[in-house]
Amino acid sequence: MRILLLGAPGAGKGSQAKKLTSKYGIPQISTGDLLRSAVASGSAIGLQAKSIMDAGQLVSDEIVLSMIKTRLEESDAKNGFILDGFPRNTTQAEALDKLLLEMDTPLETAILIDVKDDILIDRITGRESCGDCGQIFHISTSPPKKAHICDVCGGVLLHRADDNEETVKSRLDVYHQQTEPLISYYQAQNKLLNINGMGRIDDIFVKVTDYIEEQLVH
Repeated sequence: MRILLLGAPGAGKGSQAKKLTSKYGIPQISTGDLLRSAVASGSAIGLQAKSIMDAGQLVSDEIVLSMIKTRLEESDAKNGFILDGFPRNTTQAEALDKLLLEMDTPLETAILIDVKDDILIDRITGRESCGDCGQIFHISTSPPKKAHICDVCGGVLLHRADDNEETVKSRLDVYHQQTEPLISYYQAQNKLLNINGMGRIDDIFVKVTDYIEEQLVH
């Protein structure tokens, strides 16, 4: 199964991706993780990306697509993958489609986790994440058993400095302007599944997996 997760910042894409990876044994491919890994490895493309980021510039689509291609060629992606964080606009979506067709691994579905802006703002401003395992908590809706300590691994929970209301509203504006058109893009390909992202993570996951079991599992 070849899945793209869509949704605004804070919609819960990362949480669903982790659960899908655990259930189906296919990798979550996050462009942020790919960039960090490439830089840490000291590879040629990683050094190139680092120099661009150090200069305060955005890494080009070509570099990101090259990283995605390399990642998809690894053995754990042979049965499918979950893309998270790319594409962010229709130009990138078209380039991704071209790459995946060349690799004979076209996307099967784009799953939109749909949540209203006011809920997203509350979610993000109250969010804490584990610095060790990445598990996410919320100070009111899903707090850890012990304040600022991860229930899963005992790591310290961190609140990102940019998870404040002003910054979140700015990020949502960018999402609506640049990324939201992808909804129509994948609708036109008959690949879009719209999931109401309100409610418990496990309940949303049931909706996602019910669809996958009906449509994608062969």
